[in-house]
Amino acid sequence: MEFKRGRYSWILRPILIVYDIFVLNFFAYTLLNFNDENLYFFSLKFFNNKNLLFLIYSIIFWLVSTYFIKFYKVYRYTSLLDILSLIVKQFFTFGIITFAFEGAFRSINISVFETLRYLLYAFTAISLIKLFSYYILKSVRIYLKGNLRNIVVIGSGESVKQLKRIFSDKRELGYKIVGVFNNDIKNNDGNIKDSFKFIENNQSIDEIYCAIDELSERQINEYVRHANLNHCNIKFIPNTNKLFTKRLKIDFYNYVPVLSIQEVALNKEFNKFIKRSFDIVFSLLIIIFVLSWLSVILFILIKLESKGPLLYQHKRTGINYKVFYCYKFRSLTITKEIKGTYVKKNDKRVTKIGKFLRKTSLDEIPQFINVLKGDMSVVGPRPHMLSYTEDYSKKINKYNFIFRHNVKPGITGLAQIKGYRGEIKFDKDIINRIKYDIFYIENWSLLLDFKIIGQTIINFFIGDDKAY
Repeated sequence: MEFKRGRYSWILRPILIVYDIFVLNFFAYTLLNFNDENLYFFSLKFFNNKNLLFLIYSIIFWLVSTYFIKFYKVYRYTSLLDILSLIVKQFFTFGIITFAFEGAFRSINISVFETLRYLLYAFTAISLIKLFSYYILKSVRIYLKGNLRNIVVIGSGESVKQLKRIFSDKRELGYKIVGVFNNDIKNNDGNIKDSFKFIENNQSIDEIYCAIDELSERQINEYVRHANLNHCNIKFIPNTNKLFTKRLKIDFYNYVPVLSIQEVALNKEFNKFIKRSFDIVFSLLIIIFVLSWLSVILFILIKLESKGPLLYQHKRTGINYKVFYCYKFRSLTITKEIKGTYVKKNDKRVTKIGKFLRKTSLDEIPQFINVLKGDMSVVGPRPHMLSYTEDYSKKINKYNFIFRHNVKPGITGLAQIKGYRGEIKFDKDIINRIKYDIFYIENWSLLLDFKIIGQTIINFFIGDDKAY
């Protein structure tokens, strides 16, 4: 997710949208409506049937077309050529939309020449303001020192040096480097360890640029966690001799690639609302109609067999590497979490009632409390122990591992129903688990969630060989 904080330039986008829609309808009225053949329809007053219809039509299809073309996705590092390309694409797209409107309403008898004249006039007005605002912002950054972004750069590779040169030479981009941290002994700002304290004490930082190949997984986790908590953006600088994954968004600052976490469909506001609404309703149903009476029975059975609490809580890695306590019915004779102690087949620590709970996955029912709290979702990648997050990251492509932690973890998931759950015996087990997690994130739909839940219920009755 990209955060916008402490600036006013974001207001420019809605202003431009309103202006563009006004221009489209103003020229439609003045150029297309006032001719002899259409005088009957348009000369009485502006809001007659055809004008009102085109107003609604143009607003809807302008917003839809600009959304897909990303007409308003212009950033400080966007080149002039890219902006001109967006204008040309939108011109032809809206041209087709306009001709489609005229074709649908035969009573509007307007020549092709008049329509093209309308499009040229309207897009000239739109383009001039779009380019004017683009250059005005550049001038504000250069001469007035406004609209700046405070950034911290982590690393010392060639790509980092190139990016620093661009930020220094191209003042119109508006990037102000407030700190550079690496393990070079000649660096005045400090080493990577010093950067964490610096970032924590400077709440005005807008963006963090990390040379991803120079950092450990734990360091990346810490930067991602800080960026999420403080609503600043984190971006990754790859080695230029490596291929880039499509799972991260790639922007080019001149010729230097910079990666940022891609906003997946699962994290778009409407989809988040749908999925969260489903999570709340589903978890409430389970808590009220299952967990309420099941907890009483299991409390008696678990207490009769071994000492200890009913629920076992353990730290897990959630969305954006946020740490949370995950709840389970206690199935072991111990309650302390020890690194490297995945439950194995015929594990002596598992109680008799615990074997049944783990075989049927009933031990995970309390995690619906986590869902209700917002730490987890019903369906998603399974959360790992903190120690395993660090260990697995060494075996998995860093870009894929970061991408996996861009969504909430789930009680069940695609990897689980495909058999990749529980103990990790071989590297292929965790690699395949991540592979299915990535597939789920990239192809999410509510229908896919229902399918995974359905298969999970089936596995509850037939059992799972890896559930022990």
